[in-house]
Amino acid sequence: MDGKKRPEATAGQALQAMDRMIALAQFGQHDIAGRLGLNTTDLTCLGFVMEAALAGGALTAGDLAERARLTTGAVTGVLNRLEKAGYARRRPVEGDRRRVHVVMEESAQARVLAVYGPFYDRLGTLFADYGPEEIAVLTDWFTRARAAMQESLEEIRGGTEGGS
Repeated sequence: MDGKKRPEATAGQALQAMDRMIALAQFGQHDIAGRLGLNTTDLTCLGFVMEAALAGGALTAGDLAERARLTTGAVTGVLNRLEKAGYARRRPVEGDRRRVHVVMEESAQARVLAVYGPFYDRLGTLFADYGPEEIAVLTDWFTRARAAMQESLEEIRGGTEGGS
């Protein structure tokens, strides 16, 4: 494995560190949302809109509702607030007057990155301390952990055996 020598740790220690990071991230999202003049749900939705825009696409309001696990009525409120704050706007879908794409305002990404940028810079510095093989392991672990979390949340939401 590339990189420098790391301290030994158990899976339990890693899980404890992850739990602390998740808790900090949840509080941090609240603080970041407040700094941007949003609530955490609106910030999460803005993140989905930004992700789609960076991939060269746009979400419909219905797509956003599905990703954020919100009703279409709740998404209407989110979009109203994002528009009022100058982060996004609705653009009619050609050929279907009932549907709209949610697109970022030109200044939105810069405004968000002004707040997130220092954190991502710190993460970049942290990643620079790891070799390519270690980063591959981290990426694999985060990807698989996300899938495990998704499966667990589906069980919890559905009230199935693992989540009841």
